[in-house]
Amino acid sequence: MNEIETYEVQRRVKQRQQLGQIFKWLAFTATIIGLFFLALLLIDTWNKSVGWLDFQFLTSYPSRRPQETGILAAFVGSIVLVALTAMIAFPIGVSAAIYLEEYPTQGTLTRFIQANIANLAGVPSIVYGLLGLGIFVRQMGLGRSILAGALTMSLLILPIIIISAQEAIRAVPPSLRQASLALGATRWQTIWNQVLPMAFPGILTGTILALSRAIGETAPLITIGALTFIAFLPVSAEPPFVDVGSAFTVLPIQIFNWTSRPQAEFRNLAAAGIIVLLVILLGMNSIAIFLRNRLSKRSTY
Repeated sequence: MNEIETYEVQRRVKQRQQLGQIFKWLAFTATIIGLFFLALLLIDTWNKSVGWLDFQFLTSYPSRRPQETGILAAFVGSIVLVALTAMIAFPIGVSAAIYLEEYPTQGTLTRFIQANIANLAGVPSIVYGLLGLGIFVRQMGLGRSILAGALTMSLLILPIIIISAQEAIRAVPPSLRQASLALGATRWQTIWNQVLPMAFPGILTGTILALSRAIGETAPLITIGALTFIAFLPVSAEPPFVDVGSAFTVLPIQIFNWTSRPQAEFRNLAAAGIIVLLVILLGMNSIAIFLRNRLSKRSTY
């Protein structure tokens, strides 16, 4: 390589380094701008909620009087809905991921299923609401019940759970499977005793993050007919202590209802409801991080 070629190579390397620095600072600036406006929104929401977010607000049913209203029905409805959604979506999603990763050959059918799962993960949530309205509410005759809402939300988060579970299972070293099979274990024994314990932290994290999305969704539940004003809880005095056929409401719908009211007091109540919803979301994400770290340490022992 002569001096001219060496100089040209050095010039291109320097140019690429400069472009890399420019891109780095552009990305950093965009991040700071986004965080700045997010902080403004959070501060404004917190200021509006001051004086409204108290114990009475958390333990009262909705009312047409701002001073007497609360989010008890919406809060309990959100918790019950997420619990039912998890019980439906988690076993189905993980089972589908195990089948797609451990059992089939990489043929046309498998690629077709994988492509459809990836596409379903990007479908707008309102489409799932229309699907739930047509199948669960009308065809299956479940009506505007919390069970219909849980089934609809399960459809919404199933692609996310399947994809995250697949990634977690795929990250397990093949040598672990080969060692188990070499010692005489069957394929299912290898999956149950070796693969799943190693992949469980990632599976659990993806599931909790998917449920965090479900708890903040409004459009599918409005589509299937979730109510905006409820003065009772979807619970039962007998096991399993949940009335799956009961009407329900959730925090996002309650917040939406308050923001549509003309009185300024209801907008302050909506801000207080947003703070409660944010606390729930941050709590779920914190639990996901804690469990992932704790289970990851166990799986390495």
